[in-house]
Amino acid sequence: MQTIITAERLITPEESIANPVLIVEDGVITSVASQRDAELPPAERLGFPGCTLAPAFLDVHIHGSAGHDVMEATPEAFSVIEKFLARHGVGSYLATSVTMPLEATLKSLDGIATHIGRNGDGARPLGIHLEGPFLSPHKRGAHTERLLLTPTVELFDRMWQAAQGKIRLMTIAPELPNAEEVIAHATGLGVRISLGHSNADTAQAKRGVRAGGVTATHTYNAMRSFDHRDPGLLGEVLANDDLFAELICDGLHVDPLAVRIYWKSKGRDRAILITDAMGATGMPDGNYKLGDLDVRVKNGKCVVGEDTLAGSTLTLDRGVRNFAEFTGAAIGDVVRLVSRNPARMTGFEAKVGELAAGRSADIAVLSAKNEVVETILRGRRVGN
Repeated sequence: MQTIITAERLITPEESIANPVLIVEDGVITSVASQRDAELPPAERLGFPGCTLAPAFLDVHIHGSAGHDVMEATPEAFSVIEKFLARHGVGSYLATSVTMPLEATLKSLDGIATHIGRNGDGARPLGIHLEGPFLSPHKRGAHTERLLLTPTVELFDRMWQAAQGKIRLMTIAPELPNAEEVIAHATGLGVRISLGHSNADTAQAKRGVRAGGVTATHTYNAMRSFDHRDPGLLGEVLANDDLFAELICDGLHVDPLAVRIYWKSKGRDRAILITDAMGATGMPDGNYKLGDLDVRVKNGKCVVGEDTLAGSTLTLDRGVRNFAEFTGAAIGDVVRLVSRNPARMTGFEAKVGELAAGRSADIAVLSAKNEVVETILRGRRVGN
């Protein structure tokens, strides 16, 4: 069965197509063209007048949502999380860990890895983002200090094996002992390295990049503050044109002025929007868990202890709208930050991040106000 999808425009990596016609068959895009060029076969029609067709989003840093955490690693938790993500335009994601006791971490990694590749109705996990335990105790954020570990190749290999080789991204503080050796080893296995939760000075940050760092974890947050005599990891992230860099654009983690500085520094080819969302996302204010931590949520702000931010309740569609508002960037550019850029950074650009013939029909339908009005995954309507 073929389906013809029409809208006001369609966003491609380099341009927009006005009045597009997108033909889908068995969940796969077979043709993308403008209405004036398309030959339309008899098929079911699905029209979105006044709307924009964008690639479904990829969130490379998300812990959970809708009352569940990926570390639960159960079919029930994944089903709830993935359906929630889909309603907010997300078609795929990296299931992101949080620092827990080692044996609990290994068990969760095995459960997550076993789930990857299974068919579901919502967003699909493409791999694992290992955030912790190789983090600086000085910039640990909401990660429990006593559970942090010194990186070693042997320890990483235990997690790699538990994860069935499905770790695609790892956050590590480059100044830790053995960090450069572990970065090089993991890179050799195909893992992308994100530098973060770090108190690194400039020299240590540069060594982390040379060892294999390709991106940065939630830029500005859990990093040594910028100093004009020793810019540290933040300075390296903003100045290095080859590095990708994550950003949480909820208006709480990063001031809009700092968002604009980030945008001027990283631009449309290296900026990546994430949520860092936890299980409280989509839920009422109250008390929740992130790993073994008790998190208080009030007015959407997640904190532990006195006032330490602990993830977010941000959805990626809200992050897109915030970023466009804070920077004035065109929506076509902002969409790259949640589709093509994270796909390129993680090495999944042949699978996700673009609407083109031969790709899975994973589509976020945006209104004139850039709100997700519908999500289509594998050619099927998810709804909103």
